[in-house]
Amino acid sequence: MTKRLAFLALAAVLAAAPALAQPQRTEAQQLAQGRALITRNCGMCHAAGRTGASRNKDAPPLRDLHQRYDVEMIGEALAEGILTGHPAMPEFRFQPHEIISIIKYLRSIQDKQSAAMDLPPAGM
Repeated sequence: MTKRLAFLALAAVLAAAPALAQPQRTEAQQLAQGRALITRNCGMCHAAGRTGASRNKDAPPLRDLHQRYDVEMIGEALAEGILTGHPAMPEFRFQPHEIISIIKYLRSIQDKQSAAMDLPPAGM
């Protein structure tokens, strides 16, 4: 029984090791990583910043993502692989720390004016 507990404790430590080895990143570093990942993986078609037009006219700017999806809820899709109904969009899979950075970046570029216009009037 003692050997089994020791084995389980060692397994737990080893499983946590990658997370422990991951250096703590500042908010600015996470935003920079998110921007780089979005620009590299999505910017070939989508406008990946607060301004500008998408390179592909059928690809909506990512700053308007909140109009179609809850930005906070796309983490699972990012981890499992984003698949769409059109063949031009490649499949993407990201690591947990990359997903955190991507979501923080996407949250930072959402068009606040459009998001505010989507809200119901106060008191409703």
